[in-house]
Amino acid sequence: MALDGIVTHSIVHELQICVGGRINKIHQPTDNDIIIQLRSREGTRRLLLSANPTYPRVQFTEQSFPNPLEAPMFCMLLRKYCEGGVIETVTQQGMERIIHIDVRHRDELGDISLKRIIIELMGRHSNIILIDPATGTQLDGIHHVTPAISSYRVVMPGFAYTEPPQQHKLHPLEATQEQFREAYRQAEIGTEDKGWLVSTFSGLSPLIAEEICLRADEAKGKDASALTDAPDRATTLWHSFADLMQQIREHRYEPVTGENAKGKSVFSAIKLTLIKNGLRTYDSISDCMEEYYGDKALRDTVKQKTSDLLRFLHNELHKNVKKMSKLEEDLAEAGDAEQYRIWGELLLSSLHLVHKGDKTAELVNYYDENQGTETIALDPLLTPSENAQRFFKKYNKYKNSLAVIDEQMTITREEISYMEQLLQQLNHATLDDIDEIREELVQQGYLRDRSKKGKKKKKNDKPTLHVYTSSEGIEIYVGKNNLQNDYVTNRIGKPNDTWLHTKDIPGSHVLIRSDSYGEATLNEASQLAAYYSQAKESSSVPVDYTLIRYVRKPSGAKPGFVIYDHQKTLFVTPDEPMIKNMPNVVRS
Repeated sequence: MALDGIVTHSIVHELQICVGGRINKIHQPTDNDIIIQLRSREGTRRLLLSANPTYPRVQFTEQSFPNPLEAPMFCMLLRKYCEGGVIETVTQQGMERIIHIDVRHRDELGDISLKRIIIELMGRHSNIILIDPATGTQLDGIHHVTPAISSYRVVMPGFAYTEPPQQHKLHPLEATQEQFREAYRQAEIGTEDKGWLVSTFSGLSPLIAEEICLRADEAKGKDASALTDAPDRATTLWHSFADLMQQIREHRYEPVTGENAKGKSVFSAIKLTLIKNGLRTYDSISDCMEEYYGDKALRDTVKQKTSDLLRFLHNELHKNVKKMSKLEEDLAEAGDAEQYRIWGELLLSSLHLVHKGDKTAELVNYYDENQGTETIALDPLLTPSENAQRFFKKYNKYKNSLAVIDEQMTITREEISYMEQLLQQLNHATLDDIDEIREELVQQGYLRDRSKKGKKKKKNDKPTLHVYTSSEGIEIYVGKNNLQNDYVTNRIGKPNDTWLHTKDIPGSHVLIRSDSYGEATLNEASQLAAYYSQAKESSSVPVDYTLIRYVRKPSGAKPGFVIYDHQKTLFVTPDEPMIKNMPNVVRS
């Protein structure tokens, strides 16, 4: 993580194109993130403000984010005060990781008013706060900080805004050589150069401090005589420091990502000589951060949101696997039912040979062709007749239970298959997909409905649809959960459309929306079916395909369950790079 004051400086410089832009829409896809859609002289853009404790950032983004059906309170407040407003200024506070965005808008009375969005990019203390700059009063924050949490400052509506604690460091862009040398002289003996640079100058991360030291070492190694002021360490470091700060003052940014000598992935707003592998440059800091973070933050959010579902599904799966094991034991025991009947009849026909108190009876088995003898274990506390009746009761019990055991085993197998299918779907789920899986479990009676009255989605609402386009320009629909699978197969598909699914493996329903296509489209659809299945990491995955007219859902079957015939089978190995590069859209 290298989002320091210098990266923040480059972000603020890039965001200057927002000044004069109008905010069209605001939504809050997660508890930590705000998406602002604005129209400026550069066109329409999406601005991401994130107070994620692990990945805090501000950047332009091309990613698509779900828009929750019910907006959180902080989002509603931003819409009230900022939607339709014009961005006046975007500024950084000193060289700290704090950005102010001032928004001019008209209030309820039509008067011009100013509001300030403050983004504090400070790791687990990150926050987004809306204040009234005229009074300094907080309207609200995306994360509340109560007096019980912090005695220094409170982030709650109605409280005065207090800046984060000052670190009283030197401003690196304003520091003079004398100040630099004095700070070097006052550094504790034995302190590494990197350490005192970080502790002396605001906005400098250990990564940038390491870069300054490395540049100083390289300059001294190349030509020590070039440093004419004084050939000491302070002067060497100053020249390296001053050159880098001049680059920042002139906004000569060269955003890069790569790996340092320890193999750790890093990014920076300036080109780093310490990057040893995988150096990649970008046109803007937003592009750099988009590539660096990728879908890490989104996947973390998805992981947090699915944790309770995963725990529930694993518990249900374990419970049903255990139940199946017990049913198999009962089946093996019930398989001896006929033997109990035989023992009862043999005992009844030989009552005169057996006495109460006998523990065993050795009787001729007239059911055996060889008329051999058979030893039968008896209860010595029962009479011979009572022992015979005991065997007949066991026979009737197990005979009647065979049908029940068979029915229960069928139900349990379906439950195990269903839970495995849902677990597989959660591996590929987006935030919208998770909500649909949760809704499905509510509809099936596994979970209680946690939604508020009046906010529940209608049963016939269209689920999220994931649509890919083949190299031949043909649409391919992929269901990533059972609600989507049912909709794709039973509502969208036409009789002559082609339907695909992994053979005997939990996975997605895939639909080619055309009755005429080439081998390329069929192969790409098969790749999607294999990739979005439990066999994603396997090779030679069997994928069945048939026409929709041969696919049907049995009455009373669980969501996503179908039977089909007239199928053919392809064997494919999922090609992740190819799938990632396929054009796709999400329709909701």
